[in-house]
Amino acid sequence: MNNINRIFFVTFLIFISIFPILSLFHPGLPITHDGQDHVARIANFYKNLTEGNIIPRWAGNLNWGYGHPILEFLYPLPSYIASLFHFLRFPLVDSTKIVFGMGMILSFLFMYLWLSKFISKYSALFGAVLYTYAPYRFVELYVRGDIGENLAFAFVPLVLLFIYKIYKYNKFTDAIWGSFSLAFLILSHNAISLMFMPFVFLYCVMLVYFSKNKIGIFINLFFLFAMGFGMSAFFWIPGLLEGKYTLRNIVTKGEYLRRFVSLKDVLYGSWSYGGTGEFTVQFGPFAWISIVAVPFTLRKLNKNKEKLYLAILAFIYLLLAIFLMLSISNFVWTKILLLQNFQFPWRFLAITVFTTSVLGAIVVDKIPRRYQAWFSVLLIVLILVLSKDYMSPKGYLQNPEVFYTGIYEGTTDTGESAPIWSVRFMEKEPRANLEIVDGQANIKDLVRKSTYHKYHVVVNRKTIFRENTLYFPGWEVRANGKPVSIEFQVPHQNGTMEFNLDKGEYIIEAIYKETKLRLFANVVSLVCLGNITAGLIILFYGKVRYRKENL
Repeated sequence: MNNINRIFFVTFLIFISIFPILSLFHPGLPITHDGQDHVARIANFYKNLTEGNIIPRWAGNLNWGYGHPILEFLYPLPSYIASLFHFLRFPLVDSTKIVFGMGMILSFLFMYLWLSKFISKYSALFGAVLYTYAPYRFVELYVRGDIGENLAFAFVPLVLLFIYKIYKYNKFTDAIWGSFSLAFLILSHNAISLMFMPFVFLYCVMLVYFSKNKIGIFINLFFLFAMGFGMSAFFWIPGLLEGKYTLRNIVTKGEYLRRFVSLKDVLYGSWSYGGTGEFTVQFGPFAWISIVAVPFTLRKLNKNKEKLYLAILAFIYLLLAIFLMLSISNFVWTKILLLQNFQFPWRFLAITVFTTSVLGAIVVDKIPRRYQAWFSVLLIVLILVLSKDYMSPKGYLQNPEVFYTGIYEGTTDTGESAPIWSVRFMEKEPRANLEIVDGQANIKDLVRKSTYHKYHVVVNRKTIFRENTLYFPGWEVRANGKPVSIEFQVPHQNGTMEFNLDKGEYIIEAIYKETKLRLFANVVSLVCLGNITAGLIILFYGKVRYRKENL
């Protein structure tokens, strides 16, 4: 590729990666199903960070000010990234839109980088465009507004890229960066990472099978997975094991039954900004062309077993995803309860987006090289033209910053993260942060942070108090530094914390602490991060010393 062609190619890459997100540059927040709620979550997340909570778990301003444990179960990476931009003085809405834009651009770039390792640059470019311009990606961006799924799309091919590099070069540095990529995938969206994990594991098995240095590659891959899961343990361990304290299994039970899609809808569906059952679940015409062309392409891949096995793996995974979206798979959903946590069968569109992109790239790669560049560009231009009506929201919200940073009326989810002894949604703000239920006392608010509330209380006679915060494991109340007994299942109090005090003067503190499980998970992540950091320092020191000795 000469310099002129290289400049054209890079310019074309930049153009098609930015084109889908031009609507994000419009002032205001795109009107989507979840976009506004994501900004409110990020506002609470950022507030925790400014208060010294490095791992935010409690959203104090949500749920009409009663607080909510949603941050423990909400994928944290988008919030960390948005908080960084907000710290750099970007408004909350703009910080959120930057994360949405990053998800689209990085997914395009990382998909291209992975595919280009084993197929031609133009066929890799076509696959990356299919991956980024699939109708479901625009549903995520401009209809649903799912910031986590959108960002997770970036890290799926990045994990596969480092796995492939381990297979090719067997370098420890690739295992290190691969472990970060895996951790970022898990921290971007728990459901999407779980959905893709079988494919990632099978891809590893396939490459180990083809490798001549099976033991060395296996060790590096084991390190990648151990450190990736370990660094993200602070999120997924509590999220998995403390979910039993929430309404998750009750709210999600049977939800999938109403969310199956029909085969005709995945073939084609008109564009809509409506909710489930209204927005399009179509794959897109070029995805279907890729699927139809795969059987004819497989016969040409006999000389390249890596591509052949990858195509077969992607095709089987695609068929499985299609099957799980249709009502005929109900018996599987009934038997495998883990599937029901996905809630919506159409979520497996994420798998179809990825697999059809891989298959499409492999199909184009079998076109004679002298026609490949122009043929790929022609297909990409057609995709851009067909996608033009999907690249904008139905409108924009113009809320002030305080709308997101103050008391927020919702919980920002469907109630599945609410404590099991509470209700899905509170309905109004409490009359006071600390309220007298029965008795006589004077109360003065001293400190109000996300996870720390402090009051000065003078009790004239024995009094029952209600701290108008939802109880969740980790909350404790102290009177003059001593723990007091909390009741949180009092009828008609919806899970708030009640306690008794005898006559006297008190400093009352309500403190949200890490449970033993969360502390364990934090230590696991810290140890793994420390090991990774030590490995990088040793490698860097080794390179510096080697260069000095060879000068």
